[in-house]
This record gives sequence, C-alpha cells and structure tokens, in this order.
Amino acid sequence: MKIYNTLTRTKQEFVPIDEKEIKIYVCGPTVYNYFHIGNARPFVVFDTLRKYLEYRGNNVKFIQNFTDVDDKILKRANEEGITPLEVGEKYIAEYYKDAEALNVKKATVHPRVTENIEEIIAFVQKLIDKGYAYESEGDVYYNTRKFPEYGKLSKQNIEDLELGARIEIGEKKKDPLDFALWKAQKEGEGLAWDSPWGMGRPGWHIECSVMSTKYLGETIDIHAGGQDLTFPHHENEIAQTEAATGKQFANYWMHNGYITIDNEKMSKSKGNFFTVRDILQEYEGEAMRFFLLSGHYRSPINFSRDLMEQAKNGLARMRNAKSNLKHLVGAGASGITEEEENKFKALEAYRDKFITAMEDDLNTADAISAVFELIKDINTDVKDGASKEFAQKCLDLMTELTDVLGLLQDKEENDGVDEELQKLIDERQAARKAKDFKRADEIRDMLKAQGIILEDTPQGIKITRI
Repeated sequence: MKIYNTLTRTKQEFVPIDEKEIKIYVCGPTVYNYFHIGNARPFVVFDTLRKYLEYRGNNVKFIQNFTDVDDKILKRANEEGITPLEVGEKYIAEYYKDAEALNVKKATVHPRVTENIEEIIAFVQKLIDKGYAYESEGDVYYNTRKFPEYGKLSKQNIEDLELGARIEIGEKKKDPLDFALWKAQKEGEGLAWDSPWGMGRPGWHIECSVMSTKYLGETIDIHAGGQDLTFPHHENEIAQTEAATGKQFANYWMHNGYITIDNEKMSKSKGNFFTVRDILQEYEGEAMRFFLLSGHYRSPINFSRDLMEQAKNGLARMRNAKSNLKHLVGAGASGITEEEENKFKALEAYRDKFITAMEDDLNTADAISAVFELIKDINTDVKDGASKEFAQKCLDLMTELTDVLGLLQDKEENDGVDEELQKLIDERQAARKAKDFKRADEIRDMLKAQGIILEDTPQGIKITRI
C-alpha cells in the first residue's frame, strides 16, 4: 500500500514498524457540542483506512482521543449550568450516537484528557528537565526555538513563523512562538488539578503526545487528522514528543482535505454550519458516509443538497442490487452451472480493481466505482432463473467490498418482513387471485408510498426498499 505522507510530501510505500500490529493515532473531538460535518470526514476516512487494513489481514491498534478539558467546555458548562466533567460525559455519549449512525467503529481505546492528568504532568516535567520547557507564574511553555526541526511537518521556517507571531495579553511566555503545555487556573474556572506549578490544567497539544506514547509507544506508524490540524497542533505534537523521547514520533502523517458548504467555507456567522445531528434529521448516516468517501480524502469536498441526493441515490442502487441477490438466494434453483462458475471468476476481477484503488493512497472514490462496475455486471449476469449458489457468491463478493467501505451495514434488521407488511402482501395476493385488481393496486401504491416496492417474479414476490 502507498500512502501520501504529509511529512515528506510524497507518496510512500507503507511499511509498518511491527507487522503483527499497526499503530494508528487519530485526533478526536473536543466534546463541548455535537460534531459537525467537517469533523465527520476524518472520523469516516480513517475508520475506512482501519477497516481496509484489517480486511487485508492486519491487526490494528487504533487510538482516538476525547478532548474533555478546554476553554469551550468551560464556557458550555456555564451556559448549561452543569460541571465541565458533565459536559464531557454528555457530548461523548452524543458522539457515540452520531459515529454509530456513520458506521464508525469504536477505537481500540478512546482515552480522555481527564483520565491522563498524572501522565501529562510527568511528561511536562520531563520537557522542563530536558530544557525544552519553562515555568512562568504557574504556566508552563514549550521553548519552540530549542527544537531545531520545528516547522518540518507544515514546511514553515522559524523566521516566517516569527513574523506572524505575537504574545496575547495575559500570556507570560518568553517568545511569541512558544506554546502552552500547562495553564494556571484562572479565577472562576471550575476545573483544575494540582501540579508542581500550582493548580491548573493541560494545554491542548500536550494531550495527544501523552496519550499516543502511553497507548502506542514512542514511535507510531500513522498519525492522522484533518488538514487544519497540520499547524500548529501536529507540528507542536512532533516538537513535544520528539524532544521528550529523542525518537521520530510518527512515520506517516495523513491529513484529509477541507469541506466547504455550497462552495463556501463553513461558518456559524454565515449560517452554513451543520452538525452531523442536524444532517441526520434529513439524511441517514450511510448516505453521509457514502458522500464523504465519494471523493479522494486529500481533495477538498463540497457539501450540498444536490451532492447528498446523489449519494442517497448511489446508496439506493447498492441496496437494490443487494436486495435482488438476497431474493434470488432465497428463491433461486439449486445447482450452480459451469457457465455461472466462469461468470463468477470474471466478476472476481473487481476485487482486484477495488484493492488496487485502496492500495493507492486510500482511493475510496475509485473503490466505489469498482463496486458499481461489479454491480452492473452482476445485474447482467444474475437474472431470474440463476442458481441460488451463484447469487450467493455474488452477494458475498459485493458484501465483502462494501463492508470495507462501511456501507450496506444498517439495513439488515429491516430486510425481513414484519407481521403488518406480511398481512398487506397476503391481502394483495388474495385480491389478485379474486381478480380485484383495484384493491391490489391500492395496496401496491400504499406500500410504494412507504418506500416498499413489490415485484411479482417467477420465484415469488420480491420486496425492495427504496
């Protein structure tokens, strides 16, 4: 597999440190609100990377943190009249709901800042002891100029950074480029821990360095997140971690591109800020996942109603193909023919095409295209009269590939026929037998309005949900 490495700005062959376990760290959400569509992209993209690596037989240790200590969390706690810890608990629970709707698998571990305070304090002290950090009136800052490779990820030099840097009012750092590792408690802040520098809380960047090294070791395979995190967050993580350990922090850095809304930057002031919870009111999670994977992860992607409708329709095509195959598995004749065996061998070429796309820097757009080409040929090859074994083989192949993409996961429980639906189907059959075609058509139209299509085939009634 080849991965575009932000650190080298080249596409490189992916060689894991330990073939027995691939170690991935992905920056998670700050849990003060529902996560938005921009947050959803890295969650879905790197979940797909994980699924693909596991599909190829790898064991993946996947860490995604929760930032549950932050200025925004303190502000939300005041607004809602609850404690900062309660804010974190509330929105972590909401994260899991929305992530599940997007078919995002839970991480191996979801560490929280509040659960790792002792480790953070020890890490900060280590940086002080090594001369990379200093205390100033209860704050602790990282001495950026002490790390000669600062800027290597974002490809910025220290002189250019210096021109745009400044010290904010109330900051006690020695240099505008220095950043906070530990923040002294301010008056009215309800969340703080005792430390060698007084009561306070961690800065933002330090948490990922601590949790990554704690759960994955000093050097990891892949560190990933949104493009907006390249600088300063990931740049600062490298400086902290490599100063503390003396080793390379991550061998590969992956960053997904931005999302625009109707070709404009997402902004609350423009009124085009959408949380995933907002979008789920109108579209299902799988349609959103399909949309997020329909472009290459490094390319910018535009979110619009038209594109979501296209995603919805594309997903419906996949579901109809699956439904057709399931119908034939249940109703087809037994005994696969030699001709069908040969047809299936030809269809297996799409697995290779899918893998080739995914091996090329996780090209999910081309992988989806391979699935649709497979579906097109299946629709040609698998018709009424096909053997159930042939239909099952085709269904298994299609499911194998869509599972990697995290698609066609949420309809299994709805594929069955409940008691109410069965009564209507039986009534329609009775009406047709009695030549009461008016009533039969009424029932058909009633079900169609509910998104259920009934089709009469030689093998019986075929049910398709749209």
